[in-house]
Amino acid sequence: MKKVFELFWSFFKIGAFTLGGGYAMLSMVEKAVVDQKKWIPNDEFWDMIAVVQSLPGVFAVNTALYVGHRVAGTKGAFAAMLGAIIPSITIILLLATVFREFRDNPVVERVFKGIRPCVVALILAPSLRMIKSAKVTWKTAIIPIATVFLIWWCKISPAYVILAAIAGSLIYALIINKKAKKKEAKP
Repeated sequence: MKKVFELFWSFFKIGAFTLGGGYAMLSMVEKAVVDQKKWIPNDEFWDMIAVVQSLPGVFAVNTALYVGHRVAGTKGAFAAMLGAIIPSITIILLLATVFREFRDNPVVERVFKGIRPCVVALILAPSLRMIKSAKVTWKTAIIPIATVFLIWWCKISPAYVILAAIAGSLIYALIINKKAKKKEAKP
């Protein structure tokens, strides 16, 4: 039961102090889950990120569910999920009750404009760690660069890019397997 509460409390703190959505929380999740609690090894953490970001649904909730289930089963998944969403729901409800009164306030507008660069940094920092963890080299850097180009510049849906990456990976794996089998067949 102690682990279940720890999961709830860890994700509650992450949910309460993260602005900018699921990707912005990656640094805090990594610090809590990998560095402090040591619930998941670093390599598995980045594999988990790849899996949960490909699933439908809210990234933060999927991450909490994965970690919670990994650490303490169904109860852990439920506790971590609640910890991740309760702060957001509470903050949204509070903001919704007062936002109409303050949305045109110049101070509020400046605060939100000041938060935007911080959110970008919160997303960029784990992205750079993910690049390092994925072992992207100068030779393989073309893949993320092409992906950014296709999504941002060409306005191609990320879903099509993901499907193309899956197809490309399968084709590549089949080619590698054929070459390996040919090498084994030669005496």
